[in-house]
Amino acid sequence: MTALLAISVGNSRTALGAFRDGSLLESDRVNNTDQAGTLERAGRLWKLLRDDDSPMCVIASVNDPVADALEPRLASALDAEPARVGRDLAAPIGECLDPGAVPGADRLLNAAAAWDVMKSACVVIDAGTAITVDFIDGDGVFHGGAIAPGASLQLASLHEHTSKLPKVAFASPEDAPFGRNTAEAMLQGVFHGIRGMVWRLVERYAQSYGAFPPVIATGGDAATLFADDELVDRIVPELTLMGIAVAVRRASEVEQ
Repeated sequence: MTALLAISVGNSRTALGAFRDGSLLESDRVNNTDQAGTLERAGRLWKLLRDDDSPMCVIASVNDPVADALEPRLASALDAEPARVGRDLAAPIGECLDPGAVPGADRLLNAAAAWDVMKSACVVIDAGTAITVDFIDGDGVFHGGAIAPGASLQLASLHEHTSKLPKVAFASPEDAPFGRNTAEAMLQGVFHGIRGMVWRLVERYAQSYGAFPPVIATGGDAATLFADDELVDRIVPELTLMGIAVAVRRASEVEQ
């Protein structure tokens, strides 16, 4: 693998990254409502790779309506047919799941990227529109985990399904034990609720596995939630994009 434009279409935003020889050169994120912006960013990142021999574009998606609309426009803009994770190449991670279970491509790619670096059991937290907390064992097998509403989704639900709770943007709450106004109380509840949930889940995984695994966090809210959390060993914002790069590299190794 030499040059790759990796695109991860999420529930709310699309992440893009330019890779050369497995190293991330530059990345960007665009709201899914701004497809023109996504195409503009993709074209700019593609220019970084156009002098390479046969650069690739690969899309991973958990939001197929957005990805399906984007793919033909990308093909036209880049003059290259994008490949699709799940259709043209697989996420390179073993699975121990119920028959018929279909985990999101982002969860599998996060697991593949984490295993590729760690080569050990680990937990991956992805804090975005939804929050996933997944376990990968010491043999590089994905066991699934837990899915919960993300921070912004929780806050929006509180506003939309009550008569008096305000619309509040997610942010780190004040470093105080009590929220002394409604908005701050909502932030305290969501922020510490998510962190408490993650602690409990990781403890359960560790108890089941018989060892306490390292924890990696990714996603748009990861830094806000976990930057000062002693549970989390590292925050890797571009983990899903790195998983796409790992998938391309593994597919190339199999072909050789």
